[in-house]
Parts: sequence; C-alpha cells; structure tokens
Amino acid sequence: MARWMGLPAVAALALTACVTINVYFPAAEAKEAAREFVENVIGDAPAAQPPSTTPGGGMAQRSPRFDPWMLLGIGAAHAQTPDVTIRTPAIQAIQSRMEQRFNGTLRPHFDSGALGFGSNGLVVVRDASQLPIKDRVAVNTAVADDNRDRQAVYREIAVANGHPEWEAQIRDVFARQWIQSARAGWWYQQGGSWTQK
Repeated sequence: MARWMGLPAVAALALTACVTINVYFPAAEAKEAAREFVENVIGDAPAAQPPSTTPGGGMAQRSPRFDPWMLLGIGAAHAQTPDVTIRTPAIQAIQSRMEQRFNGTLRPHFDSGALGFGSNGLVVVRDASQLPIKDRVAVNTAVADDNRDRQAVYREIAVANGHPEWEAQIRDVFARQWIQSARAGWWYQQGGSWTQK
C-alpha cells in the first residue's frame, strides 16, 4: 500500500520533466526580411506595403491565459519569437553586390523583357533575342554572378539565423518576393510559363 502512495509523486515528476519546444519556420518574419532585402536590391519606387494592423507596426501580443497545469508546477515552455536577420556583414556584402549589378547591368534587360524572375528565386534569360549582341556575354556573366549571390544569400540567411535547414523555405519566400516586387512590364515564371506583370 505504501508503494502506491508514491505513484502520484512519480507521475507528477514525470510530467514536469517532459518539455517540448517546437521550432517553426517564421514565415511572416521571413517575408518581411525578404521584402526589405529585395526592395533594397531593386531600388526605385518600392511596392506599396499593406498597413500595419497593430499599433507601432509590431506583432500583435497575445494576452496570457490561465494554464491549470501551472497549479501543479508544470509550466509551458515557449521558444523565443524568431527575428529573421538580414544584417550580417556577409549578407550586407552580397546585397551590395546584387544592388550594384542589378542597377548597373540587369535592370535595362528586365525592362526590355530579355530577363525574368524564375519561380525558383533566380534570374533567367527569358528571351536572348532581346539582348544586343554586344551585351550578351556581359549579361550572361552578370546573370550567373547574380544567381550565385542569390544561392549564397539564401544559405547565409538560414545559417545566420541558426537554422541551416530553413534554406529551401527561405529560397521559396524570396522567390515569391522577387515576383511580387517586380515592376510593371517585367516577366516572371508562374507554373512553368512566363507572365508579364
């Protein structure tokens, strides 16, 4: 009988020892970081931003709720709200190169329709016939350099935020943002076909 009396204490101890912390991909924060990065690269006439739904522009705070397990000493564990950073020296260096390349070499060819944004977050030569013959080598080199920087920045953002496994998700968020930030008349891939914005 005395043996059964200690069972509730052992069960309570077992419950307090079990803590699960879910680390989720912060999609909203990644989207905001991608928007900022892409608009800095593309420059001029940034796309209109939706108005903030919370005072001060921050995330809405949830009010704490009563947890009956706290009466037994079992508290909930919460992971820190992630902040997807794009402000490391490596990321800033890549962004600067991309901005110079975009505004120096690539932009006129987006305007002409020769280049477009691929659905995978890369730049694609969409219509080589729109490239003047004298510019083809330089544009193809710039596209290859830009795509290398794009791959590097997606990887670097994932690593800088302590989650290298997020690289594919970050690439997807950025791919959608390049398309969303495309200016009128620019081309992008959607479902395998080209669409003009």
